[in-house]
Amino acid sequence: MPVMDRVVASIPQPFRDVALRHSELIKFAIVGATTMVFDLTIFYSLSLTVLESKPVVAKVLSGVLATILSYILNREWSFKNRGGRERHHEALLFFTISGVGVLLAAAPLWIANNVFDIREGATSLTALVIIDFVLNYVIGNLLQMAFRFWALRRFAFPDENGRGVIANPLDEFDQHGNPRDPDALDDADPDGQQAPFMGHS
Repeated sequence: MPVMDRVVASIPQPFRDVALRHSELIKFAIVGATTMVFDLTIFYSLSLTVLESKPVVAKVLSGVLATILSYILNREWSFKNRGGRERHHEALLFFTISGVGVLLAAAPLWIANNVFDIREGATSLTALVIIDFVLNYVIGNLLQMAFRFWALRRFAFPDENGRGVIANPLDEFDQHGNPRDPDALDDADPDGQQAPFMGHS
């Protein structure tokens, strides 16, 4: 996403270096926030209507749909420079890891609903919504996001530059976030080679 690269390029030092070092984590978090909104919309649409008595089923369904969106965004953006697997193998590992993540995200709600009957004690719709939000999207999401970030980098996208060595995207912008002249970039590197972008956490 060029817009994101421009934003990073305009960050003053030393914060820019911090953003570069943790660029994958930042992008992963942005994708996570996007898919969380998507997940929330699907979950509440189901759990407050046709699946009111089966919130865990609603959570699993919303999680599966959000996972499909997550694969597209993470592969094409968060981990766009990583690789090391055949496409079908990569996809299988991604969905397997994300499947475990869906179960981890649903675990707090399952425990609360089936072990402690917390939802049974909710006296209003507002209380029910708050309980589900905390269990699903605070506790559950923290568990699954931590697991998925570690597992995806280790297993699904293990090779840091698996899709080829790329240039540092910030080389394309000046200190104000404006595009540089391509000829100036070539002059700065007479051999026509650019250092790999080591933007990882």
